[in-house]
Amino acid sequence: MKNLNTSNKLKELISGEIIIGSELTNSHACYMIYGVLQPEEKERLIKPGKGHEEIVLILKGKVKVTGIWEGILTEGEAFHIVGEESLFFENLSNSETIYIIAGGHSEEGHIH
Repeated sequence: MKNLNTSNKLKELISGEIIIGSELTNSHACYMIYGVLQPEEKERLIKPGKGHEEIVLILKGKVKVTGIWEGILTEGEAFHIVGEESLFFENLSNSETIYIIAGGHSEEGHIH
């Protein structure tokens, strides 16, 4: 087990994403992304990339999703996205929206 000290990074994040990955774990097997969207923020790209898969979970808020799927996601809802599939998030909340992405390598060829 390796303890990953991310508390300061998370506290300082106002908008954007923090990737908890190989630079902290020394492993390319998996990663996690913590994302924050400010009220009315738009066009946040969600795209795993070739050789990756991700599960995206909305922790707080409400987002409009456009791209390969279109709809509204709220707290507690999640989806699975693969490879070059892509979506965009728009925060529909009047407060920040927070989401987590858990990702790893798919069975397809993967190159870093």
